[in-house]
Amino acid sequence: MPAVLKTILLLTMSNVFMTFAWYAHLKNLNDKPWFVAAFLSWGIALFEYLLQVPANRIGFTVLSLAQLKVLQEVITLLVFVPFAIYYMQQPLKLDFLWAALCLIGAVYFMFRS
Repeated sequence: MPAVLKTILLLTMSNVFMTFAWYAHLKNLNDKPWFVAAFLSWGIALFEYLLQVPANRIGFTVLSLAQLKVLQEVITLLVFVPFAIYYMQQPLKLDFLWAALCLIGAVYFMFRS
């Protein structure tokens, strides 16, 4: 499997854990003290890091640091939007489209030769 594809897959899985670690407690642990949410989020984030660190190491063999960062941001938005809409029951906003268009511009500038 090509390094870029491995990187994308690992970063996508990492982002799923990251998104749940950062935001799921707002829905599921709203009635618990903040430190309970923090410790549970920290535990979820461990799995994020177990995927993110190898993803970045693999990706850095074929991508620049700036390319890795922009790739990460694109994946974050691709994971966050469905999470926000379907899991957190947030309304779909046109702002998601505008943010995506800005990221497409960032991808263009980071990956052009």
